[in-house]
Amino acid sequence: MKRAALYMRVSTLDQRPESQLHDLRQMAAQRGYAIVNEYTDRISGTKAKRPGLDQMMADARRGRFDVVMTWASDRIARSVKHFLEVLDELNRIGVEYVSFRENIDTGGPLGRAIVVIIGAIAELERSLIVERVRAGMRRARLDGQRIGRTPLVLDTVAIKQDRERGQSLRQIAKEHRVSTATIQRVLHRHALTTQEQVA
Repeated sequence: MKRAALYMRVSTLDQRPESQLHDLRQMAAQRGYAIVNEYTDRISGTKAKRPGLDQMMADARRGRFDVVMTWASDRIARSVKHFLEVLDELNRIGVEYVSFRENIDTGGPLGRAIVVIIGAIAELERSLIVERVRAGMRRARLDGQRIGRTPLVLDTVAIKQDRERGQSLRQIAKEHRVSTATIQRVLHRHALTTQEQVA
């Protein structure tokens, strides 16, 4: 018997999830699923923070159930992109997705085909994002803009002199506004350079 999790979302506090719950419980009973948990969010569809959905996804990763059932796909996702991400993750961890209204079931052959198509769309979207980032970086370089952090310019002579005067690494780091690890690297590099010059 497959273990099922039900997910409901209502957009305002005065709406009630009972009608969604009734349909999903009935569908689970018809399919012979054992309902192990029910998750509800009373929040707008566009809101990023959804405690119920977050908890459901966390439980899915822990293998607490085999199927996620929702009344409609727009209940579970705030956008097409978000829907693709949720479906992609559920597919990756081996949890089936069933939508009552759209009659989507990723456990069947048609549903698996939908997952493949959705996976391809998600992969294309990721590739396009990567390409846009690379194109933006190329444009920035051509315009003479620096990519990444500004290199750290340190007075190595002053650091060496401070150390020779007996200052601790922490004191030197504080004075030069860097970490003690950076000071250690500077002193180590200076010692190696000195050894090479002597040799």
